[in-house]
Amino acid sequence: MNSAKYRAIQAEDNPHLTRIITSIFEDMQVPNEGTAYEDSTIFDLFSSFAKPRSFYFVLEENNLVLGGAGIAPLAGASDDVCELQKMYLDPLVLGQGHGTKLLGHCLKKAIELGYKKCYLETMSNMKTAQSLYLKNGFTYAKERMGSTGHYACPIWMVKNL
Repeated sequence: MNSAKYRAIQAEDNPHLTRIITSIFEDMQVPNEGTAYEDSTIFDLFSSFAKPRSFYFVLEENNLVLGGAGIAPLAGASDDVCELQKMYLDPLVLGQGHGTKLLGHCLKKAIELGYKKCYLETMSNMKTAQSLYLKNGFTYAKERMGSTGHYACPIWMVKNL
């Protein structure tokens, strides 16, 4: 029986999400510098997304944390632009539609919070993620937006909400 649910992050989710994220970074050979790998937020997503106009969804199935995704204001951008952040799924659940559902929850929440655009940065070798974003209305941006500090992320995408 599939008992997948998408819920708000809780403090006890932090170590599970950190494990998933760092494991994916290692598997995908993400650089240690200039990417989310060097963000201290990956160790305490609960606190990071407790800030105003931020929200983080967790995928939980059979009492196991299997991934998540969040939205937050895009640093250095206008108030109507959010950033899709820390969207990662355990490889065990890829291809089951969870990425689409997580993204949908994030975009719906972004609209509820008053955002008009959603921006993201990713790595060029994360082709599956890029495909998901394109299928959900994101387009490639010609230039970086805001000031994420992720100078090693060469792919920028944006969606009007």
